[in-house]
Amino acid sequence: MNIYIDHEFHYETENLVRLFFPNEKITVIQGIPEDTAAEDVISSVKDGEIYTAFSGESESCHFKDTDTKNIERKMAVCLYQVLVRVTGRKQPWGILTGVRPIKLFRRLSESGGRSYAKDYFISELLVSDEKTNLSAVTEEYERKILALSQPRSFSLYISIPFCPSRCSYCSFVSQSIEKAQKLIEPYFELLCREIAYTAEIAKDCQLQLESVYIGGGTPTTLNAEHLATLINTVNENFDMTTCREFTVEAGRPDTIDKDKLTAILKGGADRISINPQTLNDKVLEVIGRKHNSEQTLNAYKLAREVGFRHINMDLIAGLPTDTAESFRDTLDRICELSPESITVHTLAMKRSSRLTQEGNSLDTDKEVPAAKMLRYCEEKLVCEGYHPYYLYRQTRMEGNLENVGWSKDG
Repeated sequence: MNIYIDHEFHYETENLVRLFFPNEKITVIQGIPEDTAAEDVISSVKDGEIYTAFSGESESCHFKDTDTKNIERKMAVCLYQVLVRVTGRKQPWGILTGVRPIKLFRRLSESGGRSYAKDYFISELLVSDEKTNLSAVTEEYERKILALSQPRSFSLYISIPFCPSRCSYCSFVSQSIEKAQKLIEPYFELLCREIAYTAEIAKDCQLQLESVYIGGGTPTTLNAEHLATLINTVNENFDMTTCREFTVEAGRPDTIDKDKLTAILKGGADRISINPQTLNDKVLEVIGRKHNSEQTLNAYKLAREVGFRHINMDLIAGLPTDTAESFRDTLDRICELSPESITVHTLAMKRSSRLTQEGNSLDTDKEVPAAKMLRYCEEKLVCEGYHPYYLYRQTRMEGNLENVGWSKDG
């Protein structure tokens, strides 16, 4: 698909078209020729007029603005309306293509109030009522967290890029233990040295550590001794007196045992993330997980017995072969466990993932199953006492949806 433009809004134009045609190869060409094909997108901003044409549909409007951002928004609205008429599909986030819509909502709220922000999302950005309301609630809780931070606050992320196996949807820099066993020891040694070096930089800059997150990959592919050494290295090199949260991602239930959990908790990491993604064993097999739902439940029970009082669990909406009914069952069973927080991701079809490389593509139906799954999440989790405290979006997500972190009070 070719997009011909005569303006500077290359990035926004391409990304907006990609929302409607996520599986197409798209080329943006500067300059509009006299003869174009019906399958070409035309986007013009010239002499106070915006004009868009595609597949027999067209839209135009006049503008007197000199504000570049507002002209870009009007161009996007024009293009969006044409794409909706051609495809018959509306986007839940309207013309928004950015990663952090909550950041925009906050900025609008600060300049004109929350009612203004909601009205702007709906009328000017064409965001659905459902996602606008979710944005408003999320921003309210996120703002309370951000208010606790200081100008010199920072968070420390430590990567362990090894996993028991590589999930079909994964695009992270990570290797399976089978392939990378010999790399663990040298990587670990250099990592501990880098932690100490980074701590010196933070100290010189007089920065204040607020949170630590050891992620991956799967950090619990390390043995208990390595985990204890890693956490002690953080404790010995950083000033931990201002650290409000220390998380270790114990993401794969098949890598969790009592010794590892004890080492994590004893070291002062009081929050772990146990990530089933789904409790449907058939779906787990399809995505390349080497564990079953029973192992997830056992790992959760063990973590409670060891003494963890803050457990997060990750789920993914829109996994291959999963259904709205199966996802509903997963969420209901997770809620019965009552973890302190639940993070609900939407499947993103990243280009480097095995799913994409094997020829799978994004669903372009009017409403994808993931949309029903997320709708149930909102209904169920609110009733269970959870609230959304952060939200972000990625490219190539099923249904152009979002990832949301849900947490109980406190």
